Amino acid sequence: MDSINSRIAEELGVRPQQVAAAVALLDEGSTVPFIARYRKEVTGSLDDTQLRHLDERLRYLRELEERRTAILSSIEEQGKLTPELARDIKLAETKTRLEDLYLPYKQKRRTKGQIALEAGLGPLAEALLADPTLTPETEAARYVDADKGVADVKAALEGAKYILMERFAEDANLLEKLRGFLKQEATLSARLVTGKEQEGAKFSDYFEHDEPFKNVPSHRALAIFRGRNEGILSASLKVGDEAPGTLHPCEVMVAEHFEVKNQSRAADKWLAEVVRWTWKVKLYTSLETDLLGELREKAEDEAISVFARNLHDLLLAAPAGPRATLGLDPGLRTGVKVAVVDATGKLLATDTVYPHAPKNQWDQTLDTLAKLCAKHAVDLIAIGNGTASRETDKLAGELIKKYPGLKMTKIMVSEAGASVYSASELAAKEFPDLDVSLRGAVSIARRLQDPLAELVKIEPKSIGVGQYQHDVSQLKLARSLDAVVEDCVNAVGVDVNTASAALLARISGLNATLAQNIVAHRDLNGAFKSRTELKKVSRLGEKTFEQAAGFLRVMNGSNPLDASAVHPEAYPVVERIAADTGRDIRSLVGDSSFIKRLDPKKFTDETFGLPTVTDILSELDKPGRDPRPEFKTAEFQEGVESLKDLKPGMVLEGVVTNVTNFGAFVDVGVHQDGLVHISALSEKFVKDPYEVVKAGDIVKVKVMEVDIPRNRVGLSMRMSDTPGEKVEGTRGQSRGGQARTKPSRESHTNNKPAATGAMAALFANAKQLRK
Repeated sequence: MDSINSRIAEELGVRPQQVAAAVALLDEGSTVPFIARYRKEVTGSLDDTQLRHLDERLRYLRELEERRTAILSSIEEQGKLTPELARDIKLAETKTRLEDLYLPYKQKRRTKGQIALEAGLGPLAEALLADPTLTPETEAARYVDADKGVADVKAALEGAKYILMERFAEDANLLEKLRGFLKQEATLSARLVTGKEQEGAKFSDYFEHDEPFKNVPSHRALAIFRGRNEGILSASLKVGDEAPGTLHPCEVMVAEHFEVKNQSRAADKWLAEVVRWTWKVKLYTSLETDLLGELREKAEDEAISVFARNLHDLLLAAPAGPRATLGLDPGLRTGVKVAVVDATGKLLATDTVYPHAPKNQWDQTLDTLAKLCAKHAVDLIAIGNGTASRETDKLAGELIKKYPGLKMTKIMVSEAGASVYSASELAAKEFPDLDVSLRGAVSIARRLQDPLAELVKIEPKSIGVGQYQHDVSQLKLARSLDAVVEDCVNAVGVDVNTASAALLARISGLNATLAQNIVAHRDLNGAFKSRTELKKVSRLGEKTFEQAAGFLRVMNGSNPLDASAVHPEAYPVVERIAADTGRDIRSLVGDSSFIKRLDPKKFTDETFGLPTVTDILSELDKPGRDPRPEFKTAEFQEGVESLKDLKPGMVLEGVVTNVTNFGAFVDVGVHQDGLVHISALSEKFVKDPYEVVKAGDIVKVKVMEVDIPRNRVGLSMRMSDTPGEKVEGTRGQSRGGQARTKPSRESHTNNKPAATGAMAALFANAKQLRK
């Protein structure tokens, strides 16, 4: 465990003691939000990002240790564990290296090499490798034995070849060298599968694509893998020019590793054949599979990270707040679904109106909506951004203009996942008598009021702020996104007397059952008057209370601290501050000028150090402070409602919907998000798009390119860019466009092992060996 802690500490750049303390807390059941917020003295103020990384690495390294122990035990039971092998296994730092070392000792199906060994051909293989001056045919003649399955000299040499091939292919150090070489020098090559041109048009960028393996970004890797899975593309690794008559550089490496040389000795040609077959038959396919698998895993991790960051930004988007809201779920033939919710999100009224074709009941709809808005004092209009959203936005604009006395504001809202929620079991329980189509309008209205409270009801991967989410490990994706939701909910905190069971279930220490028990207790006994009353909830014990209490708020309760993020365990600190300053606790809360004059060091003790006391004073200054930004809205340009309305050079306002490693997608109100390439995000060099934008940001963009057949829009945040000009941006890519430059073949072939000295002869014989 000490080695694991030290390794994680080195990766995080912190002290091993900090890691050990965090691991102990995690092992005893503490959550990341709780540790990050309320155990700063214990961990040396590790934040939630560091703790999440620590948790992931701890899981991986513990699995590595379990596998290491199992492998050592297995080899020892076989009586083959040498001190050198044991040392190498104990020093292995990755699962790949560990499995390479275990490969020769792994139980496997009966191979040609094993059959040859059983036939007694081991000494023949050993002799020819050790002394290439021996004549293979002469030596092999001694091992011909029909009873053992060795019919003739050819069969004996074939068996010896397979023995050496398997030994060569299972050498962990050779495998490590070859992997390292291929990672640096190989090319990822994608090609169109013959006859799939029309079916695979969306993959046309990869019909003939080559780029250095080490440089492949995650989005391109996942696109190629998706094309391969759909039978459109083939994908392979190539090194060197691989032209007929040339020796593959990896064959050279195999030969050098086992000191196979061509010095015109009797067995040199046979050994060169063994080397060639080892690479072609045993190593190439398995290493290609491993490395493409490693690339896929890395690309998946990157995609999951991108999804997680976008989800984080969306969940912590600015809430419009407790204001009566009209939710509109746009539609054409099926009509626009309408829902009115009050300031608390309670459903007040629903309807379906038909302002658009084919019914065109425009004036009738305006009248219906006006009456609803007047009756329920509607302040905001939330419009889903799906089909017919711009037409419905125009309707809302006319409603506001026609009835200025209602003083309403319209906002376009992402409806991603609304249909998933509508058909969910949770929605059915919440609105058992409401039509599925109308539930979506309720969700749209509520997510404007409080995005976090509403979006937690939807499976994270259905919210639609990632790419290739169906192509990645669903276990990893779910774990990562659940962690994001947990961190966001606990960062904001929830009102225990108004929060839904779905929101409560994301609080530190709680689960779906406990959340439902809290709601049931609240329904039966009325609102909680203090945090301590939570202990009366069925199955909510002391440990759960410790983990959850600081994130649950009781507004207007008997203790003013219950409405803050101050943990109940720290109430004595506040009482000491109040006693020391001669103030009542209630009068302390919110007295900013007074709080700022206090010295936190004065109130520390053995239990509560400076970080916690500083947090307490900040919370007393602004109790229950919401970390989310101020609410703002984007204004889509009138008359720009579809792709055909876009013209190069237009400057529009839009909302960032998704940020990837290669740029940002922006909704400008035409039902198709446009791409601002990373090179067009700023006048300055941008290494990471997240340095410039995040999901939910309102930005100004210029239209650079409109490709209606492929539903693509190229945008730029550089107002100096001119549409149509192929101005090279960073990384050799066109600003505002989606072009890519292909790497030259020389860029990844000029470092192959040189054919010098004894190896020159081996190269010279390559053509003959390939016959």
